[in-house]
Amino acid sequence: MDHAAEVKKYAPNADQAKVDSLLKYLSIALRNPDSALVASSDPDELKTVHNNWAKKKLGVTDDAAIDAAIKTVVEKMKGNNHKSRAAFYYLVAEALGKLDAV
Repeated sequence: MDHAAEVKKYAPNADQAKVDSLLKYLSIALRNPDSALVASSDPDELKTVHNNWAKKKLGVTDDAAIDAAIKTVVEKMKGNNHKSRAAFYYLVAEALGKLDAV
């Protein structure tokens, strides 16, 4: 899967430097086909995005804002059964206004 292309599919004006930084951050997870994808129907997976990405990496403390951003991204990527973790994380960061933290 071309994760950079997946990001651009959902965020055509994505900052390439931010995309590259995100791909570097996720490089280990993206090697495994299973961990390279986000299962948005799995509550545990969304909890991981919430806690490990939005809270720890991005530094967001507002749980309601994080949940709203994740819900927005799930809706935006609806219909895609193979949601790229890179695209999902980029869109969450974008929705939270935290691309500078990527």
